[in-house]
Amino acid sequence: MTEYRKSPERVSQLTDQQYRVTQQDGTEPAFANAYWDNKAAGIYVDIVSGEPLFASVDKYDSTTGWPSFTKPLDPDHVVVTPDTSHGMVRVEVRSAHGDSHLGHLFPDGPRDQGGLRYCINSASLRFVPVQDLEREGYGQYLHLFDAMQGDTAET
Repeated sequence: MTEYRKSPERVSQLTDQQYRVTQQDGTEPAFANAYWDNKAAGIYVDIVSGEPLFASVDKYDSTTGWPSFTKPLDPDHVVVTPDTSHGMVRVEVRSAHGDSHLGHLFPDGPRDQGGLRYCINSASLRFVPVQDLEREGYGQYLHLFDAMQGDTAET
């Protein structure tokens, strides 16, 4: 089994934006981030630990300007905690092993898919295209894309 963890070496390789978001609980600008409109098939992993977090098959256009997902790949890889910062009551989403701040969880997702919206910062993620899953050690997720005919996994 793969071990996912945060290392000082990996944290030191983060860009300023990735560091601010993942290590200082920041938020990147809406509509000005890498994955808000990514429609390619694949999975999203923690930029710090590499743990698999979300799949393109669960990504949807929430019109918020951030990548939004209906559920995590593996609930054991995400931790949700109350967040009362900035005078708001929200639910923070963090990676379980990397302890990276990912974003927030809201109850306004598609009703027919559980009603949740995992609103995630692109800066906390690395996208692994479906054709690279096996090579990068994420082959166990290939089955998610078996029914695809090729070009997109976003609904």
